[in-house]
Amino acid sequence: MLSLAYPWVLVLIALPFVLSARKRRSQAVEAPYLPTGHWLADLPGVSRSGHRKSLVQQLILLLIWSLLVLALARPQHVGEQVQLPVSGRDLLLAVDISPSMDEQDMVIQGRSINRLQAVKRVLHDFIERRQGDRLGLLLFGTEPYIQAPLTFDLGTVRTLLDESGIGMAGRATAIGDAIGLAVKRLRNRPQEQRVVILLTDGANTAGEIPPDKAAEIAKAAGVRIYTIGIGAESMVQRGLLGSRRINPSRDLDEGLLTRMAQQTGGQYFRARSLPELELIYESINQLEPIELEGKRYRPVTELFVWPAGLAATLWLLLQIVRSLMLARGAIKDRRGTENREGDHG
Repeated sequence: MLSLAYPWVLVLIALPFVLSARKRRSQAVEAPYLPTGHWLADLPGVSRSGHRKSLVQQLILLLIWSLLVLALARPQHVGEQVQLPVSGRDLLLAVDISPSMDEQDMVIQGRSINRLQAVKRVLHDFIERRQGDRLGLLLFGTEPYIQAPLTFDLGTVRTLLDESGIGMAGRATAIGDAIGLAVKRLRNRPQEQRVVILLTDGANTAGEIPPDKAAEIAKAAGVRIYTIGIGAESMVQRGLLGSRRINPSRDLDEGLLTRMAQQTGGQYFRARSLPELELIYESINQLEPIELEGKRYRPVTELFVWPAGLAATLWLLLQIVRSLMLARGAIKDRRGTENREGDHG
C-alpha cells in the first residue's frame, strides 16, 4: 500500500502559481519581445526569445517542483503486517556426543541408526516448531562447549547440530559441567524462561562439578532442567560364538537424571526408541508452550529517492538544453551582426 508520511506538504505545489500571479499584478508594462537574432534585439528594454521561458520549459519546471514537493512528502510503501519474534523461552539443548552415542540401537524403517543420528532426526522437527523461542546448542563429552549461542535463528542451530560428530568433545561424559555451563549462559535471562533439555545415554564420568551440585546451582538460578535418557534396554549382539541379548543402556544413570529434573522443577524422560523420543519432545512442547501473543509491525520502504532523483535528472537535462539554445542564439546574433556590418560596408 502506497502512502505519504507528510501529505500536508503537497499544498506547496501551488506556490509557483501564487508567486506568478503576484508577479503579473506587479508588472504594469512588459518589455517588448523579439525573436533571437532580430536587429533590434540588442536595444535596452527588449527581451529575446533565448531569455524567455517557453511554455514547455515552464511546464518542465513545474513538474520538477512538483516532484521535489512529492519527495518532501515522503512517499512510502507499507507492506503487510509482520509478527515480530515473540519473547518465548530461552531454551538450551545440551546433547551428549561422547562415543557411547555411536551405539546403533535406534531403528527407523527397519534400519539401525546410532543414538546421535536419532537425536538429530527428532530435534529437527522440535527446533522447527520452537518459532518464537531463543534456542542454543551445547555439546558435551569430556568438556562442554557452546556450539550455538541463544538465537532466534533456528536454521543455524539446526545446521550446527547436523555438523556435530561423535567424540568431538572427548570420550567421557561431564554432565555436571554441562549443566554448569548452561546455567552460566541462562542466568542473566528473564526468569520463568530459562530451560535446559539435557540428553545423554550414560552416567557422569568426568568434569569438575558433581551433577547434584550443578542441579542445586540451576535451581538457585531459576533454570528448569528436562533430562532425557536415551538408549534401548535390549538388543541382540552378534559375535563369533553366536548371538546374545544385551542391555546397551546399562551405564545410564536414571536415578541421577531423575533427581536433577525433579530438583529444578523439570521432568525426566526415558527414550528407548525413536517413537518414544519423538513423544518426549512433543511432551516438552506442551510443558513449555510458546507465547503466541507478539507485537506486529508493517515494513515500510521509503520511495522519496525516486521523485527526487527524477527531479534532479530533469533539471540537469533542462540546463543542458538551455545552454545549447543560448549557444545557438549567440551564433545567430554574431552572424546577424556580421551581415549588418557587411551591408553598411
